[in-house]
Amino acid sequence: MRKKNDRLDDIIHERNYVYNFHFHLIWVTKYRNTVFSTPQLVNDMEIILRRIADLNEVTIERMEVMPDHIHLLISFKPKYAPTNVVKAFKGGSARMFFEKHPEVKQQKFLGGHLWSHSYYMSTLGNMSKDIVERYIESQKKSDLRH
Repeated sequence: MRKKNDRLDDIIHERNYVYNFHFHLIWVTKYRNTVFSTPQLVNDMEIILRRIADLNEVTIERMEVMPDHIHLLISFKPKYAPTNVVKAFKGGSARMFFEKHPEVKQQKFLGGHLWSHSYYMSTLGNMSKDIVERYIESQKKSDLRH
């Protein structure tokens, strides 16, 4: 029996592949404007992000909507490019949020952009880079023994 936090629980089995991708994604509002300053605005953005995730086959493992930025821990199928996932989240969320809250666009975003152009994304795994490097290095030595 596996424990709940066992690393095998993170492995996803699909028809033609098995994967264990986790990405930490962060992006900020344009000019770091404080937008998500009320529980209602935070909740609306969380709902929007979950909807975008569902539409794009992305699993949101953790999410935090801060006053001027977003943190997501996400996982998605290897057939999707990370840049396309980012575009879906940033473009879709801005469009839906401004539809629901046009007053925010008028008050703080005269140029019409909710998000800064930049973002930060890193991959996460259950093994560190050092462990994987050592494993790969040991493969040739192991192969020579056989």
